[in-house]
Amino acid sequence: MGIVEKFISMEYGAAPEDPREALLWLDGHGRRFGHFINGAWLNPASGQYFDTTDPSTGDKLASVAQGTLADINAAVEAARGALGVWQALTPHGRARYLYALARQVQKHSRRLAVLETMDNGKPIRESRDIDIPLVARHFYHHAGWAQLLAQEFPGYMACGVVGQIIPWNFPLLMLAWKIAPAIATGNTVVLKPAEFTPLTALAFAEICQEIGLPAGVVNIVTGDGSTGEALVKHAGVDKIAFTGSTEVGRAIRKATAQSHKRLSLELGGKSPFIIFEDADLDSAVEGLVDGIWFNQGEVCCAGSRLLMQESIAESLIAKIRDRMSTLRIGSPLDKAIDIGAIVARVQLERIQRLVDQGIAEGATCWQPSLPMPSRGLYFPPTLLSNVHPASVVAQEEIFGPVLAAMTFRTPREAVELANNTVYGLAACVWSESVNVALHVAAQLKAGVVWVNSTNLFDASCGFGGYRESGYGREGGREGLFEYLEPIWFKQAPPIRPAKLATEKTSGRQAGAAAPPIDRTVKLYIGGKQARPDSGYSIEVRGADGRLLGEAPFGNRKDIRNAVEAARKAEGWAKTTAHNRAQVLYYIAENLSQRREEIAGRLSVVVGKEQAAAEVSHSIERVFSYAAWADKYEGAVHDPPFRNVTLAMHEPIGTVGIVCPAEAPLLGFWSLVMPAIAAGNTVVAIPSEAYPLIAGDLYQVFDTSDLPGGVVNIVTGRSGELLKVLAEHDDVDAIWCFGDEASGASAKLLSVGNLKQVWTNEGRAIDWFDVKQGEGRWFLHHATHVKNIWVPYGE
Repeated sequence: MGIVEKFISMEYGAAPEDPREALLWLDGHGRRFGHFINGAWLNPASGQYFDTTDPSTGDKLASVAQGTLADINAAVEAARGALGVWQALTPHGRARYLYALARQVQKHSRRLAVLETMDNGKPIRESRDIDIPLVARHFYHHAGWAQLLAQEFPGYMACGVVGQIIPWNFPLLMLAWKIAPAIATGNTVVLKPAEFTPLTALAFAEICQEIGLPAGVVNIVTGDGSTGEALVKHAGVDKIAFTGSTEVGRAIRKATAQSHKRLSLELGGKSPFIIFEDADLDSAVEGLVDGIWFNQGEVCCAGSRLLMQESIAESLIAKIRDRMSTLRIGSPLDKAIDIGAIVARVQLERIQRLVDQGIAEGATCWQPSLPMPSRGLYFPPTLLSNVHPASVVAQEEIFGPVLAAMTFRTPREAVELANNTVYGLAACVWSESVNVALHVAAQLKAGVVWVNSTNLFDASCGFGGYRESGYGREGGREGLFEYLEPIWFKQAPPIRPAKLATEKTSGRQAGAAAPPIDRTVKLYIGGKQARPDSGYSIEVRGADGRLLGEAPFGNRKDIRNAVEAARKAEGWAKTTAHNRAQVLYYIAENLSQRREEIAGRLSVVVGKEQAAAEVSHSIERVFSYAAWADKYEGAVHDPPFRNVTLAMHEPIGTVGIVCPAEAPLLGFWSLVMPAIAAGNTVVAIPSEAYPLIAGDLYQVFDTSDLPGGVVNIVTGRSGELLKVLAEHDDVDAIWCFGDEASGASAKLLSVGNLKQVWTNEGRAIDWFDVKQGEGRWFLHHATHVKNIWVPYGE
């Protein structure tokens, strides 16, 4: 009779997963774990431990070591000591270890899945069928990269000791995303798992022991935020890789600004889920369930902003409510539930607080009447409709099972709403028209776009964001660059400060009566020569002290005007690569015609020999980037799904460039050309040693069909102008090539909107050496990689 009743009602019965093996593993360790350092388990230096609990019951699972600076010191020392041994292995030798890790993860897959679910609260179906298989996939994939590294990345070497900090939402998967590429490229690792979810990281440490991974290659130190802070600030760490909140990412950026640490950040998101009126609505609703209620919405790329075309809004909302009513909330170890437990009480309270604030701002809240567990930390699936685009629930990351719904009328309005956020991690586009879907996908400011699908991930496809969702990529070929540096750059000596010719500011107003001088130049903004807002000029003197001319003394307003002009010229990014190449070739042609004239003026500052060489190399460099403009292309990935993934190179946006002092002409072309070849617009501060070069530069641009605003030139005190550029929220990246202090300032001052910063770290670059002064290294920093996932039929 019970079977018949169940058949009629179509209700699921309980399908509990047996946690016995995971519990036996915990008991085998006495439910107490130390740090994993140098291949061994060590008690914390402080003797302190903290508890990790099952969020679905509140029951204690184990006590875990609280890391301190002393523990971080030991781990970094172990990683440093292991570098030589690890890098002395052949590529095949390292590949075998990664392969062994993948195999061992598969052998322990069920226990790892159960442990993950118990520690995190996510449904066992997700940890069993998605997380753990992807963990193994990442180690398999990167075993292949380890084998091919020397062939595919000639001239590159590992960063060194890498500090990695991972979040609590995908504990073991985030570990794999971090550790696999790091050790595949020859680095050693100190990893700090999230305080709430350390257990699978510790289980992975045991796997490292089981396969005989050389001691010190992987070290795992547990603890709270203070442990992570000690790792970030440690002088012995060469790179920090962080996944977590934008707030903490900003703090890490600030903490590392004065150092030479490489930094990659995968931060928060407020991803749009766009549904057009021609979409298959039933499929879109199923995608939406996966997009926002997967892992209880505790996903950085969750499709938490529903943008639906106005004509289908009413029927779509009805379908969504019907589907929400069928979701099941319950014990995460029940294989038949859809939504598990929220990871911690502090997170549960944050979700409720933001929902209450959204309602107070006018949103309509709807939650299905679902039975809720009597124990544990749970939050029902929630739909907030009539949400204003400026509402807190439309702008702030909630990180819970909460969907904010808005409408749009046209594709253009959909794009505007989708991009109306400080984030740029992921997006979904649903439409039966491939033209509409790809047209919209190309305009979205997001590092990943899923077309008629959602939450697809693979080790072969890069993942990462734009804007305040961070920078850097994880997975794919581009993910390996985060752990590699050019060999010559790692070995470059510190830069020798150039003697600046702009030593004093003239007390005369620009244009006032003055003794005869050779020349006076202006700023170059929006394709036009412009007088400085200050009305003052800077005297420029040659190597012999002779007055050569005056350059404008640019200020904050001039930078603002230049950034505004650069923003207005963003149509340059939509120009075909072929057309950009033609303009660059024309620039090279016009520069060549003025070779003798420019070299003659430059020679009074750097000497005849260097001047001639700078002009010759500049012509060749512009030619090179004209050649690269339509050849630095993306790729098509073939992940193990019925999808192709289009990895498209996209310009970063508006780039502020502080040019090197030591090569006034060649340094300018070496930095500005890759930026505009990739489709960026530029605000450039030319060499402070010889800012008069601006006059020759804008005359070349004026005769070369370069659209106004693509390149803007502001002369003045580099340090003062850098500050304005770095703090400007409409500047997307800063390239600063000067001494160590200027590079540190660029990083520190640009924390506000987390713009990308690329500096020479105070190292000398030989701009006359093609291997150092041009090529893919520069183009890599001039572009984002956007991965667009497109499904196809069999």
